[in-house]
Amino acid sequence: MDSAEALGAFGPLARRINGFTARAGQQDMAARIERALADQSMLIAESGTGTGKTYAYLVPALLSGKKVLISTGTRNLQDQLFHRDLPAVRDALAVSGKIALLKGRANYLCLHRLERADSEARFASRRDSELFVRVREWAARTRRGDISELAEVPEDAELWPWVTSTPENCLGSKCDRYNDCHVNQARREALAADVLVVNHHLFFADLALKEEGFGQLLPGVEAVIFDEAHQLPDVASNFFGLTVSAHQLVNLCRDTIAEELKEQSAVPGLQAAAEKMDKAVADLRLAFGREPQRGPWAMATARQGFRAALDDARARLTDLTNLLDQAAAKGTGLANCFRRASGYLDRFMMLCETPPPEYIPWFETSARGFLLRLTPLDVANPFRSCMADHPRSWIFTSATLAVDGNFDHFRQQLGLDEAETAIWASPFDYRRQALMYLPERLPEPSAPEFTERVLEAALPVLDASRGRAFLLFTSHRALKYAAEWLVGKLAYPLLVQGTAPRAELLDRFRALGNAVLLGTGSFWEGVDVRGEALSCVIIDKLPFATPDDPVLKARASAMEETGRNPFVDYQLPNAVIALKQGAGRLIRDEQDRGVLMLCDPRLLRKSYGKVFLASLPPMARTRAFPDVQNFFTQDTTDTTGRVDAATG
Repeated sequence: MDSAEALGAFGPLARRINGFTARAGQQDMAARIERALADQSMLIAESGTGTGKTYAYLVPALLSGKKVLISTGTRNLQDQLFHRDLPAVRDALAVSGKIALLKGRANYLCLHRLERADSEARFASRRDSELFVRVREWAARTRRGDISELAEVPEDAELWPWVTSTPENCLGSKCDRYNDCHVNQARREALAADVLVVNHHLFFADLALKEEGFGQLLPGVEAVIFDEAHQLPDVASNFFGLTVSAHQLVNLCRDTIAEELKEQSAVPGLQAAAEKMDKAVADLRLAFGREPQRGPWAMATARQGFRAALDDARARLTDLTNLLDQAAAKGTGLANCFRRASGYLDRFMMLCETPPPEYIPWFETSARGFLLRLTPLDVANPFRSCMADHPRSWIFTSATLAVDGNFDHFRQQLGLDEAETAIWASPFDYRRQALMYLPERLPEPSAPEFTERVLEAALPVLDASRGRAFLLFTSHRALKYAAEWLVGKLAYPLLVQGTAPRAELLDRFRALGNAVLLGTGSFWEGVDVRGEALSCVIIDKLPFATPDDPVLKARASAMEETGRNPFVDYQLPNAVIALKQGAGRLIRDEQDRGVLMLCDPRLLRKSYGKVFLASLPPMARTRAFPDVQNFFTQDTTDTTGRVDAATG
């Protein structure tokens, strides 16, 4: 039995999986992936929403008999694949392959740090103390130690770093709980698996930093399948670069003090040096300015007092590193702190001196912290080298990889010159199910009144849709303005990104059935709301990257030096893919109907607007609001809105 047969109307999936529908595009895609797995070739596959790409790669992967690594865009998709999709397909096909899930170590309970936190009992709030009790109770019964099992503790809780480890603070084989370690257990299962599920961050962390155990895993893998592959260039840029953060340095200081109290090195001044380093980190954050910002390294160094704060932080880190070098022989914990301090100091030196020309130096600050970064100008060469070092099948799939039917941009970003390409269009009837509304008389996005005018144009649409809408913004500033402006003007519940975790907001959106949700980046993709609950998506601007983004500016300059056009070859394709993601939130099911409202007048006024429009699904288009009213008047879809994780 081949993959197309397995996915056919009379195949095992149709017989054994409730709700399965045979799709010609899915069968064709599975057949192409099956050939790529057999030939050890490279395939780039765009699969429109509703094609069923998840099953289209899982079926050939399981039937191939090969050791396959599947990398997804998010941990949520990882969990869905491992806990739901893979078991369902494996059981339907009646194959016996072992499957395993592997996440980064920060997703697993660290028994050593749990015990240390229990003995220290120093938490910032009563809430953290209460959550710690729940973690300790769960620790006694969990088998995998995956923190996602404990849903009652939010994933962003400040408690988690106290009871999980990082590649930097892990004690490795010298840890007294090494044999019981949940991370090691997950790695052992991964080594024995026929199909292993990871995420892009873990894949590149291991590939670039060699810190998560892929030294054992990757050489044995015969095929790699990337789902949500459009995210790969950005993730690769992060991990092929270097970062020093305030969070890392503060944790180093905290751990140094804790280990010194435990191991008693008797090195004079060690605890004081850690305390001075902690203060120097706080002073360096203040030297960037109070407002969160992002900019090139030169922008920071030009600030009055910044160089002095930077030099002081470097001097304090040097002092701490030298003292830890003396203390390292006294205990495993202090030796680990020395290793970390030495690594941070090396990175600090690269940033403070003249960075290598192939890297972009820049910084980013939050309310309390900072990131100092060196990002490679280009990730194609290191990624191409990785593929050359590990010959095997490489499959890249997503609903958004092509720009106006062309894959050149994605190929160039990752060095995939020899890859075959294919597109499978969505099976949905967009001309019947959707309407694109381009409102008239809106100002240019640069106009000060633009966001207010967008909201004024959106209000009658939200009345016509009876709520049931996403408003997606390209900036947090516009989101904040909209959240304040809409108060008292809507007859429907208003949900705003940042007021609760994303999953909670989506649950409330589904339950309410008529809510209006305001979101930025994280709601543009990976969100699958089916049914009547989401019947309108409004997007304020074309999602071009901020012109003064330091990475964008550096890459644009480098492209100009080689005779390329950075707008046409880089900025425009990235924006098109982002818009495809945002627009893709609207129609997720054969029964869905909805209006996509695009408020950026450049779609029709600029020549490049045609590229955006040609890359979107073929919807009916209007500039007249009465057409929107008529569309919703004809809305006869069922009223059971539901939210599912995205499967493509």
